[in-house]
Amino acid sequence: MIALCIQLCGCRTIRKIGNSGETLGARRLSRSGMEFMRQGQWDQAEHLFEEALVLCKTDDRAHRGLSEAYWNRDQKEAAIRHMETAVKLSEQDPRLVVRLGQMYLEVDRLEDAQKQAEIALSLQRDMAETWVLCGDCLNAHQDQDEALAAYHRALALQPDIVDVKMRVAEIYLNHERYDRVLATLDRAEDESAIGSLPTRGHMLRGIAMKNLGRPELAIKHFAKAKLLAPEMAEPRLQIAAIRLEQGDKAGASEEIAEAIRLNEPLVVESGWSAFLLTPEQLAATKAAEERKLR
Repeated sequence: MIALCIQLCGCRTIRKIGNSGETLGARRLSRSGMEFMRQGQWDQAEHLFEEALVLCKTDDRAHRGLSEAYWNRDQKEAAIRHMETAVKLSEQDPRLVVRLGQMYLEVDRLEDAQKQAEIALSLQRDMAETWVLCGDCLNAHQDQDEALAAYHRALALQPDIVDVKMRVAEIYLNHERYDRVLATLDRAEDESAIGSLPTRGHMLRGIAMKNLGRPELAIKHFAKAKLLAPEMAEPRLQIAAIRLEQGDKAGASEEIAEAIRLNEPLVVESGWSAFLLTPEQLAATKAAEERKLR
């Protein structure tokens, strides 16, 4: 009996050591995969995560990494399945719970996203990402006041999240609180790592300036948005609206023509094509404007 016990214990010990070695090997592969992922080398990262799962199917890091790799390739359902597994294996790591909620939200599984937000809050309330997810879910439900409160909770925990400030500014814009829009964007610019607003910020600032009766400052921000995102038609249409209000039909028409080149369906569907002048009308309008200046 003693000999049998020794044999059985020895087998279990050997199996444990073997499994432990496989687990450690999987962890090493996952760490390397994460490094490749941070460098944007997705193919190499995905290969390493797959190799890690061959060694150990319960490596939550490998499932997490493979989820992000699939998400990057727009294979969203596969990505979500692996992230669900990662959450389960990690015993509901709050960061993975939040990431799963973000994924659900992006594929319009709003109720599932809301559930993950609630789970994350029950696990850890002092994590900014959790409050951002809550705010995003509330915003999707059109509950903008509660969303605003959630975003402010996130910013109290991590003040330098510029993207969240953009969302706050958009809510203030919807509420026509233009001074609050500008104040929010001022803080976003001060705390931005690159010291400047993204395109979205310049668009929001321009719209706020326009509504506050400061058209020339608005045009400056729309022009900045044009430089940052030359493929966007929207800044040109905003400038066209100001030019029309100023009586500058020729200037408005030139902006609309450029917007049509970039996004004709948008211009036609929004009705802006009605303000486009023919070459003859444009020439006549410019001539008339020049005569006024003499």
